[in-house]
Amino acid sequence: MKHLKIFIELTRLNKPIGFMLLFWPCAWGLTLNFDFSENLGIYFFYLFLFLAGSILMRSAGCIVNDIVDRNYDKKVFRTKNRPIASGKISVKLGFVYAAILCLVALCVLINFNNFTILLALASMPLAFTYPLMKRLTYWPQLFLGITFNYGLILGWTSISGEINIEPIIFYLGAIFWTLGYDTIYGFQDLKDDEIIGLKSTSIKFKKNIKFFVSTSYLITIFMILYLFKNSLGANFFSLFLVFFMLSFIYQLLRFKNNYSRNYLEIFRFNNYSGLLLFLSIYSIN
Repeated sequence: MKHLKIFIELTRLNKPIGFMLLFWPCAWGLTLNFDFSENLGIYFFYLFLFLAGSILMRSAGCIVNDIVDRNYDKKVFRTKNRPIASGKISVKLGFVYAAILCLVALCVLINFNNFTILLALASMPLAFTYPLMKRLTYWPQLFLGITFNYGLILGWTSISGEINIEPIIFYLGAIFWTLGYDTIYGFQDLKDDEIIGLKSTSIKFKKNIKFFVSTSYLITIFMILYLFKNSLGANFFSLFLVFFMLSFIYQLLRFKNNYSRNYLEIFRFNNYSGLLLFLSIYSIN
């Protein structure tokens, strides 16, 4: 039980917000492209596969992140007790766990068409080089957005086996969603990150944080409105979309400087934002 508890802590399985934020873009892409006049069993099976894949890959990503950042994590109050940084688990065992999780994720992936499999495999360098970005650029959150929302493309291609401009526009909008919410998340570690020399959009825009997050969310909304302009009207799609936009306003109103717990609560609220957009897309099918 002790080892199980440490494994859960290592993979953040006790913090589902991470894999849900990875899952929602997959669900959006899948739902947008699926023909609901056909067998719904396929839809729900694919939805389950994407959820499983999100949990597995996010867990593996957390381990790799902790291995790469172990020397930095020791110096940050919020992360100093993570299993690898605190020595509860060795780096070698961490790699073993990550490899096993990736192997199981591969078993999930092979259920999709060849094009989707190839696209997913091509994203692996993105997934495992993200931890290095905070050393190289003030824009690691942008890199995370490119990585975390890649599932939107995979969700689309899992149905049609091809790609067009529609999911690409959606993908670009989703990237700015992540850019906004992860900038809020990064504000928790602002002081520690500045001391140890790590970079982030939270640091770069710390004096204009609300403006930056607002701009990121506005770009997301603009891209979505452009993509779904023909679906707007007196319908459930528009209703859920309004609540989706209101969820952004709520986050910005709740944001307060020098209150770290507030940042985490706002970040977690994006799970509801993802759900609302999913319901919005589902309602037009």
